[in-house]
Amino acid sequence: MKIYLFFLLIILMQPGCRQSEKQSLKIVNLRCEHLSNPIGLDTEHPRLSWALSDSTNGSAQSAYQIIVAYDRHFTTTSMVWESKKTSSSDNMIRYGGPALLPQTKYYWGVQVWDRHDNNVVSETASFETGMMGSSRWKGNWISDTRDIDLRPAPYFRKEFEAPANIVSARAYIAVAGLYELSVNGERIGDHMLDPLFTRYDRRTLYITYDVTDQLRKGTNAIGVLLGNGWYNHQSTAVWFFDQAPWRDRPKFCLDIRLDYEDGTSETISTDESWKTALSPVVSNSIYTGEQYDARLEQPGWDTPGFDDQNWQNSLLAGAPSQHIVAQSARPIRIVDEIQPVSITKTSKGTYVYDLGKNIAGITGLKVSGARGTTIRLIHGELLNEDGHVDQSNIDVHYRPTDDSDPFQTDIYILSGQGEESFRPRFSYKGFQFVEVQSDQPVALHQHSLTGYVMHSDVPPVGHIHASNETINRIWAAGNSSYLANLFGYPTDCPQREKNGWTGDAAIAVETGLYSYDAITVYEKWLADHRDEQQPNGVLPAIIPTAGWGYHWANGPDWTSTIAIIPWQVYQFYGDTKILEDNYENIKRYVDHIDNEYPSGLTDWGLGDWVPVKSKAPKELTSSAYYYADATILSQTAGILGKPEDEQKYAALAEKIKNAVNDKYLNRGTGIYGSGMQTELSVPLYWGLVPEELVNMVAANLAAKVATDSFHIDVGLLGSKAILNALSDNGYADVAYQIAAQETFPSWGWWIVNGASTFYENWDIGAMSDLSLNHIMFGEINAWLYKALGGIKPDPEKPGFKNILLKPHFVDGLDSFSAEHEGPFGKIVSSWKKSGSSVIYHITIPPNSSATLWLHGEQVLLDNKKITDSDHAQLVYQDETNFKIQMASGSFIFEIINNEAQ
Repeated sequence: MKIYLFFLLIILMQPGCRQSEKQSLKIVNLRCEHLSNPIGLDTEHPRLSWALSDSTNGSAQSAYQIIVAYDRHFTTTSMVWESKKTSSSDNMIRYGGPALLPQTKYYWGVQVWDRHDNNVVSETASFETGMMGSSRWKGNWISDTRDIDLRPAPYFRKEFEAPANIVSARAYIAVAGLYELSVNGERIGDHMLDPLFTRYDRRTLYITYDVTDQLRKGTNAIGVLLGNGWYNHQSTAVWFFDQAPWRDRPKFCLDIRLDYEDGTSETISTDESWKTALSPVVSNSIYTGEQYDARLEQPGWDTPGFDDQNWQNSLLAGAPSQHIVAQSARPIRIVDEIQPVSITKTSKGTYVYDLGKNIAGITGLKVSGARGTTIRLIHGELLNEDGHVDQSNIDVHYRPTDDSDPFQTDIYILSGQGEESFRPRFSYKGFQFVEVQSDQPVALHQHSLTGYVMHSDVPPVGHIHASNETINRIWAAGNSSYLANLFGYPTDCPQREKNGWTGDAAIAVETGLYSYDAITVYEKWLADHRDEQQPNGVLPAIIPTAGWGYHWANGPDWTSTIAIIPWQVYQFYGDTKILEDNYENIKRYVDHIDNEYPSGLTDWGLGDWVPVKSKAPKELTSSAYYYADATILSQTAGILGKPEDEQKYAALAEKIKNAVNDKYLNRGTGIYGSGMQTELSVPLYWGLVPEELVNMVAANLAAKVATDSFHIDVGLLGSKAILNALSDNGYADVAYQIAAQETFPSWGWWIVNGASTFYENWDIGAMSDLSLNHIMFGEINAWLYKALGGIKPDPEKPGFKNILLKPHFVDGLDSFSAEHEGPFGKIVSSWKKSGSSVIYHITIPPNSSATLWLHGEQVLLDNKKITDSDHAQLVYQDETNFKIQMASGSFIFEIINNEAQ
């Protein structure tokens, strides 16, 4: 509802203020902690943000005012905090009122004034606090046994009486492992694989649910099913999660707070009185699969009146960590259902399903058959020549001790009671093909099996479309791989490893942020970094980890995630909190490298992983990332008001830059090292090249690419740099030629050979490193926004407060459009060639601006030569270049006699 009643009093007291009669100005996208009306927050000073919607050009906010109250009607007695009217265009502030109470719902709204002093009032939004501290839990941690090798998953249940009508009920559940919660037989929520994976012995997550509608006066029943997840990893692989220091039988703690109609309240909590028994989930591994015996089902186990006299009492257990904190990241969900495109019967009882594309998720099966029939669902990305599923490209790191836990395989044993349905709860896989084997005859058809796509449910905020369909398919495949590798933390692949490889995530962070609202996942993962960082600053190569990766595969080219990801999130959102939270960790990391490598050069790292044929010196690439870390640290210190650190680390960055150039740069020729693509592009991209030599180095890179027939010859680190290094330095046409290639080696080569996701190796026939769903070569998706669309955040006004627009109208492409929904609204950059002209459409969201660079002999705005106005100022012009400062709004340019850039 509108919060006019309270704000009207304020408006009448403001001299010269007037309620806007202009209906086009609206306040939209109210968020708290980057979420819509969240519940269960632990944040003491939550971030409140909003955006404006206005069809009028030049729309901008001149002032704002926030109110927070206990009551949605904002009555005087319910007021908690009222900010003053603040002259500012900021659209994110932190709550600044009295200390927030735990388990309390707050309502808030904002009033905004535009540049003409008209005002508009928002709808009412809300947020709700959670425990606000580990000490407030009333429940005990409980489990069913201390046997970590016991395979079946445990059920837990509790009945209780509600003496009066319930007006509000909240369930707070913290779990070491995974869980499903049910109330009176109804599964609560739609999250999958909750809680998200953390370093369990240092930080444990809890989730809050509104269960008011599921509870009733009288008898109620609570049910919990626990899964192993990464907490009790019973599968064995090379990363030793089965030997994790936190490993234990899954356990949980639950508080259900009940508020009654008569004004009283009570809390139902976990203790020894909860009953427990083993469930039909006879084995579960997030890494390998799930096994379910339907003959063991106990119908009604989570409903009132169930006979649990044969169940045992629960055991009290210790808390997994001392930090039980709210899970505030967007959850994992099933986001799509896919029907197979084909089914092939290979032999009696064996069927192979093809989903038509590679996904991360699970399968569901509907089947009828004799009691005791055992069905296996084997998931993979490839087929053998004989048509069976081939797992040889993804099972290479699995180290099974017997055949009881098959890789990427679910096992279902039929109850024999008509048509049965099975869908795993505590596992996910990466696959395109599913082979269904049965030890007794069953009849299956194409719709017996369904694929369920899963990932962190991050909203899409970007889109591109090109006149070249291969580019569109590359972008779609990159997005699929990004999402398939986002499960509460960025992973490398959803099948072979499921590990949080830092290097892969650093490469793909811009790709993710241009297309998805992923800040909450990255904030969670950076907290994982802080949990894993050693006192001396060292980080492991995979995060979270059970201990693997501290002594190999880490180093600045990989673990610079501690600096690069906070910096990129800040650029995209303009939110300093992620910099504040990680500042000391970045500093500790950079200081460690400085102590270990005082010369400014370091060879610590993996280098240009999986190159086509040429691999740049590891010292060059690792030192470039070290330079980036020091530069980010210096800039962050400046933003956070730490001038001494700003100067100190700027000097360190300069030392690194000089050391790299002294060793690797031939100043006479403009060649780094031996002149490989990665050797030239990495210094250009990360800003190591002396300003007076940038043009020479860029020309050498373009020439090198030409000698390679406009194909890439890079690995992971070079793939991040090469397209940007070219397009940022006058060679966008060359970069596009690389990006649009359809022959080996290229992204397009994967696509024309049937890829629906990005691969781990340029060579689709490689004998190793051939996951078919990897995001590590994903930078091309971000490049499409940055180079062809020309959309970049302005480091001086981050969060797209000022947008940098520098589109490249490249040869070989007739049209291109890019959209990105930033903190201020939708940015559009769309162009189409028409004869000797380019028609260019842009949209700049209200309350933001843009700096636009265009290249052509003449530029028209709305069919007229550009003259200074309220909406456009011509900052610079020469014979073929125009720099224009734009206010918000939608505009059409015509660039005449365009020369390709």
